[in-house]
Amino acid sequence: MLVLFNYAFMCLIFGTTFLAIKVGVSAEAPPFFLAGIRFLAAGAILFLWMALRGKARFGLLLRKALALSGFCLTFVTFAALYWAEQYVSSGIAAVLSATGPMMILVLQAVVWRQRTSLLSAAGCAVGFAGVVLIMLPHLAEGAHPRWWIGSGVVLLGEAGYALGAIYAKSVTQRHASESPIAINAVQMAYGGLMLLALSAFTERVPVGALADSAAAGSLLYLTVVGSMFGHSLFYWLVARTNPVFPATWLYVSPPIALAVGALFLNERVAWISGLGVATVMAGTALANGPTLKRLLRRPSPDGTRLPSPEAARNRRRSHGA
Repeated sequence: MLVLFNYAFMCLIFGTTFLAIKVGVSAEAPPFFLAGIRFLAAGAILFLWMALRGKARFGLLLRKALALSGFCLTFVTFAALYWAEQYVSSGIAAVLSATGPMMILVLQAVVWRQRTSLLSAAGCAVGFAGVVLIMLPHLAEGAHPRWWIGSGVVLLGEAGYALGAIYAKSVTQRHASESPIAINAVQMAYGGLMLLALSAFTERVPVGALADSAAAGSLLYLTVVGSMFGHSLFYWLVARTNPVFPATWLYVSPPIALAVGALFLNERVAWISGLGVATVMAGTALANGPTLKRLLRRPSPDGTRLPSPEAARNRRRSHGA
């Protein structure tokens, strides 16, 4: 019962982070500045907490591999998402973000020439058809060019995430003795520093940037609840189940993001876009179907279900938006 409760709570957290980002950038706080403060603070606090418990070594802070992971997984992904949510609704941003796992499969097949099952290939095709369906109403209505650019930027950010997720496999293998929470904290901190550097060169940050209650509340919620508490729940679930079950938040949270966006920000989704949302979710499930089936069917010596060694190493994409 506790596992199901924490899983539902985690999905709710990750589903509401897109709304919180929208609230923050709508308060006209600089998006890169907000994202940088969030991830630097969350990463630093988590790492210090782990270090004080004796579960993290300060030598991790000097690993170039973790800086590169932070560049792809945090800097690229969230620079794109925060900037794009100035022009794209939080619900649509959440659904477009769910294409990340499909992009991983595409990169593995096209760039690294890894064999992909027919079911996974079909899932990718279905998922991207869903993206087209989401776009159709905006094409018919003559959406503002910034909406199109924002949507494209989210997808580019997910491509960056896909590269980082693939690279993260080798990183976790090389640091198998380290806590995944500590590794994640370091890459978040590096990504946060890079976002602040980008902000320094591209944004004018007013003295009272966080004086607005909406911007300050968004930052506090995303840092504490989204980046710290949500991550901890994810790894708690991984420890008590397997890496597959917690990762299914990707299928649950986008509909939550659409619902809370409609409820609190009056974001509306045309019926054909709603069909596109369902298609993207179906495509994501299909694309990952072979992996899910293989992992859930592999029994352990005591009769429980365990993931394959490769999947156990691939504990990435835990942090939602």
